[in-house]
Amino acid sequence: MAKHPFEQFNFDSDILTAIDALNFKQPTDIQQRVIPKMMKQTNIIGQSQTGTGKSHAFLLPLFQQIDPNITEPQAIIVAPTRELATQLYHAALQLAEHKQGVKVSLFIGGTDFEKDKHKTTVQPQLIIGTPTRINDLAKIGALHVHLAHYLVVDEADLMIDLGLIQEVDQIAARLDDETKMAVFSATIPKSLHPFLNKYLENPTFIEVKTTSKNKSSIEFYLIPTRGSAKIEKTIELIHTLNPYLGIIFCNSRENADHLAQQLTSEGIQVGMIHGGLSPRERKQQMKRIRNLEFQYVIASDLASRGIDIEGVSHVINFDVPKDIDFFTHRVGRTGRGNYKGIAITLYTPDEETLIHQIEAKGYHFNNVDVKNGELVPIKAHNTRRLRQKQDDHITQQVKHKVKRNNKKKVKPGYKKKFNQELENLKRQEKRQFSRRKNRQNRKNK
Repeated sequence: MAKHPFEQFNFDSDILTAIDALNFKQPTDIQQRVIPKMMKQTNIIGQSQTGTGKSHAFLLPLFQQIDPNITEPQAIIVAPTRELATQLYHAALQLAEHKQGVKVSLFIGGTDFEKDKHKTTVQPQLIIGTPTRINDLAKIGALHVHLAHYLVVDEADLMIDLGLIQEVDQIAARLDDETKMAVFSATIPKSLHPFLNKYLENPTFIEVKTTSKNKSSIEFYLIPTRGSAKIEKTIELIHTLNPYLGIIFCNSRENADHLAQQLTSEGIQVGMIHGGLSPRERKQQMKRIRNLEFQYVIASDLASRGIDIEGVSHVINFDVPKDIDFFTHRVGRTGRGNYKGIAITLYTPDEETLIHQIEAKGYHFNNVDVKNGELVPIKAHNTRRLRQKQDDHITQQVKHKVKRNNKKKVKPGYKKKFNQELENLKRQEKRQFSRRKNRQNRKNK
């Protein structure tokens, strides 16, 4: 009988049953590297992009090590947003179904504080939540965080961006010196170093890199447009695609609001997620999104990292992100697990420099346009730039062939004659280049 692919980690049978129920076929790269370290109670700094299977890289070893017979906190997972914490909570509940006696509790802002206090009457073995709410419950002695032997900090660089790292610091300060930590982050900014240096002694650094930025599960498309026609192009694209769920990303909440108004006026119903919504509005929107009331959701970059939305088949970049890291986070919303995804980026002439920067990072696009309800291949957006580069190269090659007038007094019309001769030589060089290329193509056939 073939060996279970996760058996190498020495998981108990109930954890292996949970893995089968999740239909995990093989451990991902980050799971392969993180799980053994966490099983050995090691301090970890993990750097990986979204969609790599990171959540189960720490959830699985935590569940393996939780003792159901001890009714006190044994592990804490903090996430920067309520939505991310809720997503982790639901993932943990799926595992808890297969390990009897493990209590998992969620503590996030925007919920009734008194109800959260009541939930701590029986202490959970696994605490999941946002740092502020967990910290508030710990301060009044309701939540016994000091007993936990493992703290996981998810999306640590987003904790920095949202000003939450001080709250995480206060939770960490309550823990025993022997408590281990695993800190996961897409990037490791300098502002995160003081926290890492303070709490993680001799950590193992695990970075998951991909040589090619293009995930095989995602098709990348690039569509040119003009600034004034971008909304019309988006509407045309919406009528062309038929996603299970599509997210349209904008660079600002103002752009998101304006696009939503324009699409709504065209009779297109869309969801909305950005930092300008109140906690209640965000909760209502997320509920409607998960109930598949919308085929499209317009979002700011909060949703590219701070909110995890399942089942995204298409990502559309209405605006090209100015921070290239956000491009990675956005497209990482689709093509997750065993599913395929499509990432489409609309760009205007003034955004072409940003496209070049994205390509320089290792991404490759299929250049297309929307015509008659289809995505039709077109010339690459950088064709003109490549042609100019080739022309400049030929100019440098032939320039030295033109005889310069070395006399101190330049004859009248010399510059004009020089340029004419230069152009003649360039034409000859281009013809020779074309002949060589044609001969090479015939030889290769």
